[in-house]
Amino acid sequence: MSLPPNSANPLSRRNLLRLAGYSAGGMLLTGASLTLLENLAGRATEPLNQKLEELLFQSQMPVPEFPVSAIEPENLIVNTYGFTPEINLTSFRLTVDGEVGNPLALDLATVQRMPRKSMVIRHVCVEGWAAIVQWAGVPLRDLIQLAQPKPGVRYAYFFSADGYYESWDLASCLHPQTVLAYEKNGAPLPIENGAPLRLASPIKLGYKLSKWVTRVTLVSQLRSRRGYWEDQSYEWFAGL
Repeated sequence: MSLPPNSANPLSRRNLLRLAGYSAGGMLLTGASLTLLENLAGRATEPLNQKLEELLFQSQMPVPEFPVSAIEPENLIVNTYGFTPEINLTSFRLTVDGEVGNPLALDLATVQRMPRKSMVIRHVCVEGWAAIVQWAGVPLRDLIQLAQPKPGVRYAYFFSADGYYESWDLASCLHPQTVLAYEKNGAPLPIENGAPLRLASPIKLGYKLSKWVTRVTLVSQLRSRRGYWEDQSYEWFAGL
């Protein structure tokens, strides 16, 4: 998970609008008018952007990976939206529920006995930084298939121990390189990076990659709350 940009991201909607500097009438944009224009621009363009990204997305096409020698252990910045939760690993359960035929409540040992996927990929933060990281864990599609989603399921919600929440399209969840990771760079996942389980994938921006995931809920319709940052006007699909 990554925090949203302020001035650090040169490609944010706000900074693109700042490049213009002036309104159509030649008046300098104030902070209030810039925020209003940014919000209006976001509402107008996001549905089109989302559809375009969905059309370009190759749901089963693997993203090229890196050799282990390319790992950048110092480049993965630790960001949280609030606090680092304390999680009791003895009582921890990963819940997979919603519109499913076989709801799951799995302890960490059971998750770790499932088929393991290891990959060296680039983690890209919306703030403008990136890091090449090795993640290992269970492919999310294996968990979803085990839960037996009902016909019509199109989305997944992810709920975290710190109160963070996210939602994804089902096709991105089923991508072969989307995992719930429990290892980072060949070692157990540190708590500050989301242990015991966090989302890892090369196809989404960092704020979509929830840490401390405790529940995955499969649904046919998006709810009014779509994601912590998305509910503050950030892009929902956030694909790479």
